[in-house]
Amino acid sequence: MTETAVPETEPTPSPSPSPATPITTAAELRALLGEPMGRAVTKERTRLLPIDRQWLAASPFCLIATADAAGNCDVSPKGDPAGFIKVLDDTRLAIPERPGNRRADGYLNILSNPHVGLITVVPGRGETLRVNGRARLVRDAPYFDDMIVKGHRPILAVEVDIEQVFFHCAKSFLRSHLWQPQTWNPEQLPHHAVIVKSVQQTQESLEELIEYYGPSYENGLYAAKK
Repeated sequence: MTETAVPETEPTPSPSPSPATPITTAAELRALLGEPMGRAVTKERTRLLPIDRQWLAASPFCLIATADAAGNCDVSPKGDPAGFIKVLDDTRLAIPERPGNRRADGYLNILSNPHVGLITVVPGRGETLRVNGRARLVRDAPYFDDMIVKGHRPILAVEVDIEQVFFHCAKSFLRSHLWQPQTWNPEQLPHHAVIVKSVQQTQESLEELIEYYGPSYENGLYAAKK
């Protein structure tokens, strides 16, 4: 299939200031939303239970939220075969790092501010397991041997000391119909190579990018490029 480039457009002028009504205090927010009740209050825990371990063993994907010392935020996706988040004990987790783009935005944040938030996902399930805590980076540990995938140990790992853990309800997934294939339409967007070429100045041609992001792209998921 021939890929077409995204047409270049003029920058959209900034809109006039919105007449939106801001919320500036916790009291205003609570007056609007009300107070949490019942299970929403009591679901927080500080240690993993057997069901949490079962959930993590089934999860192949998570999001890690971080912020640097100045409050600049980042959210990074992490994925591997189900169970890739290793439970070290009832209060500690470890998440492996695989070869990537080397930006290390979240990891640099952790070095200046250890607070992290995780959302762990199980495909087809609307609930998520959320974990908040303090993280540190480790370059090696005995459990790295348990994280080998396709013959490759992780580059490093994020260890998280759990401060808060709880299940989040399914409403956002139900509203979005995220797991319903009939709602999926990836073809409405151009190939990723076309997107890259339209938003970045690259040395590679569009054809070279299409080849790079083609079927062979998966070959570099675990072997770091030199």
